[in-house]
Order: sequence, then structure tokens, then C-alpha cells
Amino acid sequence: MIALDDLLAPWPVDRAAAGVTDADETLGLGGDPQWVTRLASISKVLVGLTALVALEEGSIDLDDPAGPDGSTVRHLLAHASGLGFDGDEPLGGVGRRRVYSNAGIERFAEYLAAQTGIAFTDYLAEAVLVPLGMSRTELRGSPADGVHSCVGDLLVLGRELLRPTLVASETLAEATSVQFPDLAGVVPGFGRFDPNPWGLAMEIRGDKNPHWTAPSASPRTFGHFGGSGTFLWVDPDRGLACVALTDREFGPWSLELWPPFSEAVLARV
Repeated sequence: MIALDDLLAPWPVDRAAAGVTDADETLGLGGDPQWVTRLASISKVLVGLTALVALEEGSIDLDDPAGPDGSTVRHLLAHASGLGFDGDEPLGGVGRRRVYSNAGIERFAEYLAAQTGIAFTDYLAEAVLVPLGMSRTELRGSPADGVHSCVGDLLVLGRELLRPTLVASETLAEATSVQFPDLAGVVPGFGRFDPNPWGLAMEIRGDKNPHWTAPSASPRTFGHFGGSGTFLWVDPDRGLACVALTDREFGPWSLELWPPFSEAVLARV
């Protein structure tokens, strides 16, 4: 087991935990892997996986109308519906640019609940959390940013995203492929990119620079970071997933310290 505590030591936080895994087992840990905290926007990765289960069950189709006029499920999950960060007023036309939107994720959750007759919190638990044994993970609020979890559970999620058991590999590949590839937009905290690749609720690294993942990470790396000082990335080319949770909000310290941390993790593995 690789120790990661020394890599977390320079972070200006009171509490942090981290881990790295391949598709089979945990390879490294730092801090307490059972410490539960708010994931913020890592929650969207779980929304995306829940959507894939619903897709395979036939409860939804990615091209079903949902959200603003002309928008589909695919638009909502790929931040291409035109909805702004919050609220129901579109900031632009559907499919015109990548507008990062908590509202779009919330509208998807409402749509799924309407289609299935199951509250999104329950669907998430029944479709993803219980089958994967993520017993310390719980949605407490908005599906866009309200999931609470721990490193141990998120490493389970990372393994699922490396070698899926809940959905077919082809279905996961759809979620981690760029949707509406020509769209430009802003990654909050990092700036505008043209193009700004995104999958279904999961950000795709592409050629973005600067970025919150390791500088040497594969362009196919996907995942999410959270405003609560958290991140989860999956590098399918290296076959690795890494998660870090902290008790300090995202800020300049994250921009400075997260990429070299992830680079050091890759070097140690």
C-alpha cells in the first residue's frame, strides 16, 4: 500500500484524505478513508452513473426532450441546455455553448423522477449506492452538489468507472465521450476553453491547460472537482482513479497544489 500522507501535508487544510486505485484494488491511501464530507460537484459523477443505469433500464433516452424548449436529456447532462448556473432562465440557445449548470443537473433529476415515479434520492441509492456497497454515501440536498461520502466509497466508485459492473462498457463509454464536441465554455475556477470537452455529467480533460488533474494525465481523463475542496479523476489509459477530500473550499491553493499532487501519485504508482 502506497502512503499518500506526505503528499497531503503541504495542503493548507485542517483535514484531508485521499486514495488511488486501479480496477481491482486500492493502491494508496492518505488520511482517514472513512471520513465523510460533502463532495460538492463530484456529486454530478454519481448523477451521470445513475443516468446510465436508467438508460439501460429503458426508463429514459438521451434524446428525450427535457429542460428548456429544444433541450434533451443529453443537453442537460452535458451542460449544453443553455440553463445558467442556477435558476430556470436560459442564458443562451440550446447547444450553443457549454454553460456549466447546477440547474441543468437538477432538471435532469426531476425528469428522471417523473419518468420512473421514484424520487431521485431513492433511485440513486437503489441503482448505484446499494449495489456498489457505498454504505457511507448519501444525498443530502441537491443532486448537483449535495452528496456526502468518503474516500473509501469513492474508490469503489473509481473502480466501477474503470471496469463497470452496473452498466455495459459501451454505455459508460458514451458518458465519457465528448458530447457536442465543438462547444466552448468556462470551467469554473480555471477559465474559458475552446473547445471545452464534457461527457454526460463528467468533465473530460482533453487539451485543457491549466487543469486540476496531473499535467501528464491522458486527454481521456474524466471526473469532476468540487467547490468544497474535493476531486475525483479517472485516467482510463493508465487504469487508475484518484480521489481527494478536504475541509477547505476550492481556491487558489487548489490550482497550485492539486496538479502536482496528482502527478506525484502517478509517479508513485
